[in-house]
Amino acid sequence: MDSFLKTILRTDQTIFSFKELSMRFEAIAPNTLKTRLHYYVKNGDLYHIRRGLYAKNKNYNKFELAAKILTPSYISFDTVLFQAGIIFQYFREIFVASYQSRIIKCDDTTYIFKAIKPIILTNAAGIEFKEEYCIASPERAFLDTVYLQKQRHFDNLAPLNWDKVHELVPIYKNKSMQKRVLLYQELYKHQTMEIK
Repeated sequence: MDSFLKTILRTDQTIFSFKELSMRFEAIAPNTLKTRLHYYVKNGDLYHIRRGLYAKNKNYNKFELAAKILTPSYISFDTVLFQAGIIFQYFREIFVASYQSRIIKCDDTTYIFKAIKPIILTNAAGIEFKEEYCIASPERAFLDTVYLQKQRHFDNLAPLNWDKVHELVPIYKNKSMQKRVLLYQELYKHQTMEIK
Protein backbone atom coordinates (compact mmCIF):
# COMPACT_ATOMS: atom_id res chain seq x y z
CA MET A 1 0.00 0.00 0.00
CA ASP A 2 1.54 3.34 -1.04
CA SER A 3 1.84 6.39 1.23
CA PHE A 4 -0.91 8.26 -0.68
CA LEU A 5 -3.51 5.60 0.11
CA LYS A 6 -2.23 5.18 3.70
CA THR A 7 -2.69 8.94 4.26
CA ILE A 8 -6.29 8.77 3.04
CA LEU A 9 -7.18 5.70 5.10
CA ARG A 10 -5.58 7.09 8.30
CA THR A 11 -7.88 10.12 8.51
CA ASP A 12 -11.16 10.18 10.45
CA GLN A 13 -13.00 11.21 7.28
CA THR A 14 -15.14 8.57 5.61
CA ILE A 15 -15.82 10.61 2.43
CA PHE A 16 -13.33 12.33 0.11
CA SER A 17 -14.05 14.59 -2.82
CA PHE A 18 -11.73 14.70 -5.80
CA LYS A 19 -11.40 18.46 -5.27
CA GLU A 20 -10.18 18.16 -1.66
CA LEU A 21 -7.80 15.30 -2.53
CA SER A 22 -6.26 17.35 -5.36
CA MET A 23 -5.81 20.26 -2.92
CA ARG A 24 -4.29 18.00 -0.23
CA PHE A 25 -1.93 16.31 -2.71
CA GLU A 26 -0.95 19.29 -4.87
CA ALA A 27 2.18 17.55 -6.14
CA ILE A 28 0.06 14.94 -7.94
CA ALA A 29 -1.26 16.06 -11.35
CA PRO A 30 -5.08 15.86 -11.68
CA ASN A 31 -4.96 13.18 -14.42
CA THR A 32 -2.54 11.07 -12.37
CA LEU A 33 -4.79 11.46 -9.32
CA LYS A 34 -7.82 10.31 -11.35
CA THR A 35 -5.86 7.26 -12.57
CA ARG A 36 -4.78 6.40 -9.03
CA LEU A 37 -8.30 6.74 -7.61
CA HIS A 38 -9.68 4.59 -10.43
CA TYR A 39 -7.03 1.95 -9.63
CA TYR A 40 -7.87 1.98 -5.88
CA VAL A 41 -11.59 1.64 -6.63
CA LYS A 42 -10.94 -1.23 -9.05
CA ASN A 43 -8.71 -2.89 -6.44
CA GLY A 44 -11.34 -2.52 -3.70
CA ASP A 45 -9.21 -0.13 -1.59
CA LEU A 46 -11.68 2.74 -2.03
CA TYR A 47 -15.39 2.90 -2.83
CA HIS A 48 -16.69 5.21 -5.58
CA ILE A 49 -20.04 6.69 -4.50
CA ARG A 50 -20.76 9.13 -7.30
CA ARG A 51 -18.84 11.41 -9.63
CA GLY A 52 -16.02 13.09 -7.70
CA LEU A 53 -16.85 11.42 -4.37
CA TYR A 54 -15.06 8.47 -2.79
CA ALA A 55 -15.32 6.61 0.51
CA LYS A 56 -13.03 4.30 2.48
CA ASN A 57 -15.73 1.62 2.17
CA LYS A 58 -19.51 1.19 1.97
CA ASN A 59 -19.91 1.97 5.70
CA TYR A 60 -19.44 5.71 5.19
CA ASN A 61 -21.13 8.44 7.26
CA LYS A 62 -24.25 9.50 5.34
CA PHE A 63 -24.37 12.93 6.99
CA GLU A 64 -20.77 13.47 5.88
CA LEU A 65 -21.74 12.52 2.32
CA ALA A 66 -24.63 15.00 2.38
CA ALA A 67 -22.19 17.75 3.34
CA LYS A 68 -19.87 16.83 0.45
CA ILE A 69 -22.55 16.60 -2.26
CA LEU A 70 -23.49 20.29 -1.94
CA THR A 71 -21.45 22.84 0.00
CA PRO A 72 -22.30 24.89 2.01
CA SER A 73 -25.01 22.80 3.63
CA TYR A 74 -26.12 21.40 6.96
CA ILE A 75 -28.41 18.58 8.16
CA SER A 76 -31.79 19.98 9.17
CA PHE A 77 -35.58 19.72 8.76
CA ASP A 78 -37.24 16.33 9.35
CA THR A 79 -33.95 14.50 9.98
CA VAL A 80 -33.19 16.66 13.05
CA LEU A 81 -36.85 17.04 14.07
CA PHE A 82 -37.25 13.25 14.25
CA GLN A 83 -34.00 12.81 16.21
CA ALA A 84 -35.19 15.45 18.70
CA GLY A 85 -38.64 13.86 19.09
CA ILE A 86 -40.47 16.88 17.63
CA ILE A 87 -42.00 14.75 14.87
CA PHE A 88 -42.72 11.06 15.24
CA GLN A 89 -42.67 9.97 11.61
CA TYR A 90 -39.37 8.44 10.54
CA PHE A 91 -38.06 9.29 7.07
CA ARG A 92 -35.37 7.21 5.37
CA GLU A 93 -34.39 10.31 3.40
CA ILE A 94 -31.83 12.73 4.80
CA PHE A 95 -32.98 16.37 4.73
CA VAL A 96 -30.39 19.07 4.15
CA ALA A 97 -30.44 22.88 4.04
CA SER A 98 -28.43 24.13 1.07
CA TYR A 99 -28.16 26.87 -1.57
CA GLN A 100 -30.26 24.91 -4.07
CA SER A 101 -33.12 22.42 -4.04
CA ARG A 102 -32.21 18.98 -5.35
CA ILE A 103 -33.03 15.33 -4.76
CA ILE A 104 -30.04 13.03 -5.10
CA LYS A 105 -29.96 9.27 -4.61
CA CYS A 106 -26.73 7.56 -3.57
CA ASP A 107 -26.67 3.84 -2.88
CA ASP A 108 -29.83 3.16 -0.84
CA THR A 109 -30.32 6.69 0.52
CA THR A 110 -32.11 9.72 -0.91
CA TYR A 111 -30.79 13.16 0.03
CA ILE A 112 -33.33 15.97 -0.12
CA PHE A 113 -31.67 19.38 -0.37
CA LYS A 114 -33.90 22.37 0.33
CA ALA A 115 -32.84 25.84 -0.74
CA ILE A 116 -32.53 28.52 1.90
CA LYS A 117 -31.40 32.11 1.25
CA PRO A 118 -27.60 32.47 1.49
CA ILE A 119 -27.87 35.01 4.34
CA ILE A 120 -29.63 32.33 6.44
CA LEU A 121 -27.62 29.34 5.18
CA THR A 122 -24.28 30.88 6.09
CA ASN A 123 -25.39 32.12 9.53
CA ALA A 124 -23.80 29.77 12.09
CA ALA A 125 -26.34 30.48 14.86
CA GLY A 126 -27.94 27.24 16.02
CA ILE A 127 -25.60 25.09 13.92
CA GLU A 128 -23.37 22.45 15.51
CA PHE A 129 -20.06 21.84 13.77
CA LYS A 130 -19.13 18.15 13.77
CA GLU A 131 -15.84 16.82 12.41
CA GLU A 132 -16.95 16.51 8.78
CA TYR A 133 -20.46 18.00 8.61
CA CYS A 134 -22.77 20.54 10.24
CA ILE A 135 -26.15 19.84 11.84
CA ALA A 136 -28.92 22.16 13.00
CA SER A 137 -30.02 22.31 16.63
CA PRO A 138 -33.67 21.24 17.14
CA GLU A 139 -34.60 24.94 17.39
CA ARG A 140 -32.84 25.83 14.14
CA ALA A 141 -34.38 22.81 12.34
CA PHE A 142 -37.82 23.84 13.63
CA LEU A 143 -37.34 27.38 12.35
CA ASP A 144 -35.96 26.21 8.98
CA THR A 145 -39.11 24.13 8.58
CA VAL A 146 -41.46 26.95 9.62
CA TYR A 147 -39.58 29.28 7.26
CA LEU A 148 -40.12 27.04 4.21
CA GLN A 149 -43.56 25.62 5.10
CA LYS A 150 -46.40 27.95 5.94
CA GLN A 151 -48.38 25.15 7.58
CA ARG A 152 -46.77 22.20 9.27
CA HIS A 153 -47.88 19.83 12.01
CA PHE A 154 -45.38 19.08 14.79
CA ASP A 155 -46.19 16.12 17.05
CA ASN A 156 -44.35 17.33 20.14
CA LEU A 157 -43.05 20.87 20.74
CA ALA A 158 -41.83 20.05 24.29
CA PRO A 159 -38.18 19.43 23.29
CA LEU A 160 -37.84 23.02 22.02
CA ASN A 161 -36.11 25.67 24.10
CA TRP A 162 -38.34 28.66 23.30
CA ASP A 163 -35.71 31.18 24.46
CA LYS A 164 -33.33 29.74 21.85
CA VAL A 165 -36.11 29.77 19.24
CA HIS A 166 -36.68 33.51 19.81
CA GLU A 167 -32.92 34.21 19.73
CA LEU A 168 -32.72 32.57 16.29
CA VAL A 169 -35.89 33.99 14.67
CA PRO A 170 -34.27 37.34 13.65
CA ILE A 171 -31.80 35.63 11.26
CA TYR A 172 -34.73 34.81 8.94
CA LYS A 173 -35.84 38.47 8.60
CA ASN A 174 -39.43 37.37 8.01
CA LYS A 175 -42.29 38.96 9.96
CA SER A 176 -45.02 36.52 8.89
CA MET A 177 -42.77 33.65 10.00
CA GLN A 178 -42.28 35.34 13.40
CA LYS A 179 -46.07 35.43 13.81
CA ARG A 180 -46.33 31.73 12.93
CA VAL A 181 -43.65 30.91 15.53
CA LEU A 182 -45.68 32.76 18.19
CA LEU A 183 -48.77 30.78 17.18
CA TYR A 184 -46.85 27.50 17.58
CA GLN A 185 -45.68 28.66 21.01
CA GLU A 186 -49.25 29.53 22.02
CA LEU A 187 -50.41 26.12 20.81
CA TYR A 188 -47.69 24.46 22.89
CA LYS A 189 -48.68 26.46 26.00
CA HIS A 190 -52.34 25.55 25.45
CA GLN A 191 -51.50 21.84 25.08
CA THR A 192 -49.32 21.95 28.22
CA MET A 193 -52.16 23.53 30.23
CA GLU A 194 -54.56 20.85 28.98
CA ILE A 195 -52.22 18.09 30.17
CA LYS A 196 -52.00 19.70 33.64
